[in-house]
Amino acid sequence: MQISDQIVLVTGGARGVGAATVRAFANEGARVIINWRASADAAQALAAELGDRVIALQADVTDRASVEAMLATAHSHFGAPVTTVVNNALDYSFNGDARSQMETIGWDEFASQFETVIHGALNVIQAATPAMKTQGFGRVINIGTNLVQNPVVPYHDYTAAKAALMSLTRTAAGDLGPLGVTVNMVSGGLLRTTDASAATPDAVFDLIAGMTPLRSVTTPQEFADAILFFASPWSRAVTGQNLVVDGGLVRD
Repeated sequence: MQISDQIVLVTGGARGVGAATVRAFANEGARVIINWRASADAAQALAAELGDRVIALQADVTDRASVEAMLATAHSHFGAPVTTVVNNALDYSFNGDARSQMETIGWDEFASQFETVIHGALNVIQAATPAMKTQGFGRVINIGTNLVQNPVVPYHDYTAAKAALMSLTRTAAGDLGPLGVTVNMVSGGLLRTTDASAATPDAVFDLIAGMTPLRSVTTPQEFADAILFFASPWSRAVTGQNLVVDGGLVRD
């Protein structure tokens, strides 16, 4: 299915990587749902900017009933079900100086990240799968991190949750493949700049840029372009994979 024929749900789509992803799909002619939990103004502004092929819908991805209601509203609005989901919802701030250290981090911090990253993705995948099965087509794209391979800053809770999401990506690919649904992950490094990375000092951005073959830090727009690959016909034989998009910093 061409991207222009797809109906795409981007969770956490109002800001940062989510907003860049929404714009990337909209620019390719897709119909897009901007999912938001608390960023109402940003979501509505983005929808107004992109026109009538884009709708902003509130839902907490950790609440299954809320997710199902959002999908039902999107189906009614567009006259067809969601074909493609990008699991991007995140509640985290990347500040190495303020992060919790191993000696003091509590399980509640891990549980909070697993609730959004894993429980949220599971809710979205399970709620969207029945319609994908009926259509014989579906694309699930999970957003990961290169910290799993290269934990240069030990964000213990965030990295653990994303590592679990990588495992879910691979196991879900096995179950959903026979239905015509691919499940893949796109993993970034520090992006310049999103709300989540806004607390990062410029010196850190510059240090990372100098370590990459491209001598640059990936932008949200560049990252979103890679997400499009996994939604496109070019990736129709690819599933259960993790693509690292960080300017070549991690080559694994």
